[in-house]
Amino acid sequence: MELKIVVYSKSACPQCDTAKMLLKSRSLAYEEIKIDDEAERLAFYAKCGPAVRQMPQVFINDQRVGGVTGLQAALKQLGM
Repeated sequence: MELKIVVYSKSACPQCDTAKMLLKSRSLAYEEIKIDDEAERLAFYAKCGPAVRQMPQVFINDQRVGGVTGLQAALKQLGM
């Protein structure tokens, strides 16, 4: 099963690093999109939904799974 994984992150973000290390440890390919500009990040959060206010935001097959906890749950559900 091929997964399209996109990690939206920012620089100097421990949670972002954790999400990327988790994917690497499972040999899962992902695309990283860094949003370091605060105005761009706020616009991105607004597109994701009213409860989104943190990085990283991970999408699997164009579905937002959330941050590190959401990624762990999604991978578990996918049996990875």
